[in-house]
Amino acid sequence: QVQTVESGGGLVPAGGSLSLSCVVTGRTVTRYAMGWFRQAPGKEREFVAGIDWSGGNPYYIDSVKGRFTMSRDNTRTVTLQMNILKPEDTAVYYCNAVRHYGTGYELWAWGQGTQVTVSS
Repeated sequence: QVQTVESGGGLVPAGGSLSLSCVVTGRTVTRYAMGWFRQAPGKEREFVAGIDWSGGNPYYIDSVKGRFTMSRDNTRTVTLQMNILKPEDTAVYYCNAVRHYGTGYELWAWGQGTQVTVSS
């Protein structure tokens, strides 16, 4: 059974940085496009960033472009480096396989996510 285990979240001041990690168990991610999502309190989960199976063609939503960088090792781990964090980035962050790196159609069940809180 596939599981995603997200980690690396925490409480940081605005302008700070965090590096999130997602380890996939149950299978490798070699053939999958992968994505990062987030869900803020009272809001729907949104697609934030995606990357294709080779690690190329990174996609980011406009609000994080230039601040977030997604990468992968093509076995079991994907990461999201988040810089210049803003209070509006506060959310629980999740990773998942996606049908396409530019869309948010997830393929697996959700993991527990990791909480990111940015103070103003």
